[in-house]
Amino acid sequence: MSIPFNREIEFTYGRVAVLTPMVRRVIAENPGPYTFKGTGTYIIGRGEVAVIDPGPLDEAHVESLLYALKGETVTHILVTHTHRDHSPAVRLLQPETEAQTYGYGRHGGDKDLPRVESADFDFMPDVLLKDSDVVQGRDWTVEAVHTPGHTSNHLCFALKEENTLFSGDHVMGWSTTVVSPPDGDMGAYIASLEKLLGRDDGTLLPTHGSAIEDPKTYMTALLAHRMQRVEQVLAQVAAGRQTVREMVDAIYIDLDPRLHGGAARSVLSHLIHLIEIGRISCDGAPTKDAVYSVAG
Repeated sequence: MSIPFNREIEFTYGRVAVLTPMVRRVIAENPGPYTFKGTGTYIIGRGEVAVIDPGPLDEAHVESLLYALKGETVTHILVTHTHRDHSPAVRLLQPETEAQTYGYGRHGGDKDLPRVESADFDFMPDVLLKDSDVVQGRDWTVEAVHTPGHTSNHLCFALKEENTLFSGDHVMGWSTTVVSPPDGDMGAYIASLEKLLGRDDGTLLPTHGSAIEDPKTYMTALLAHRMQRVEQVLAQVAAGRQTVREMVDAIYIDLDPRLHGGAARSVLSHLIHLIEIGRISCDGAPTKDAVYSVAG
């Protein structure tokens, strides 16, 4: 089952776009292999508003955001997770707005370990949110949906009034999501996908890329892709390819070289998940340099 990616998006850097009666977006100029065209910062409501994912530590982006919000009051700053393309601009936006920040908590894992995507270990929300917590503004209501996997502290935000889910990096319309150990967890990611499939959100708005208008069909394809990847990794180990590098070379043919690191972390995450469920074993701790074999 192929994933119906949509890599088309109309926007202008620095300009606010009206997406729905209650939602606007300003995209930061930080394009890249993991950010697509850039980080989309969302504005919910009118007059008294919430901002979702202020973005990277980029003064020009925050200036554009504040210009778009001229005459309005930011009452809440919501953060889906703590990667450096999502949360650091809080440090620029909060002093200008005096709004409280809301999120799941600090970034998990060891700050000294190498990462595919840099983490923002400095961010700590003023208000901690757990799954199903509700945040309310003057004319909007948002439910926090804990979706660990991409990071352990990843939240999606469901806008009740428009039946829309801001899906952060958990579900993106232009690409699959990188799940990078140690804080990224493939077992948790798959469980979180299944959790969202059990919801009835009408539209998904990811932080990178365009809206996903048929969430159940799209997420069913994402889940099928992940399960297919599980079988591919198992097949590679059974065929005698015992290292992450050998598996990446065999599975990700013609991959953009800039994405090889992400692919290796994704394969490692699948291997860790397969060890957890008793399908794979390795010589010592599961790392990118370990040797893997079929369990039993």
